[in-house]
Amino acid sequence: MLNMEDKIKIFKALGNETRFKIFKNIFTGGYACSIDDSQPKDDIIAQATCVTSIAEQFDFALPTISRHLKEMKDAKIITMTKSKNKIYIEPNIKTMKEIAECFGKLVEEYESGVVYQFDNTKR
Repeated sequence: MLNMEDKIKIFKALGNETRFKIFKNIFTGGYACSIDDSQPKDDIIAQATCVTSIAEQFDFALPTISRHLKEMKDAKIITMTKSKNKIYIEPNIKTMKEIAECFGKLVEEYESGVVYQFDNTKR
């Protein structure tokens, strides 16, 4: 379960335009990676994006992209798996579902007229 600090990390990570673009493209499969076709298609690595494919889309050095990815990993919105000399990235679906549920609950409560005081208790 995401606590308040976890949620803030997610919003900070996605609050940067470059990180948001990277995340959107990771999440929607906007990057193609040269993947070894001999690997089974159900293999996690065969489905993921590699760091070099991301870096090719920006005018930043690879270390800059890596720092952006580290911040997203620390916010638990992506996972990173190292295989041989490449690092593969995927969206963390569990975290994204949980943050989506959080927004869904906020909308439901807003529409039903639930009001919270500053200390998070209902009025």
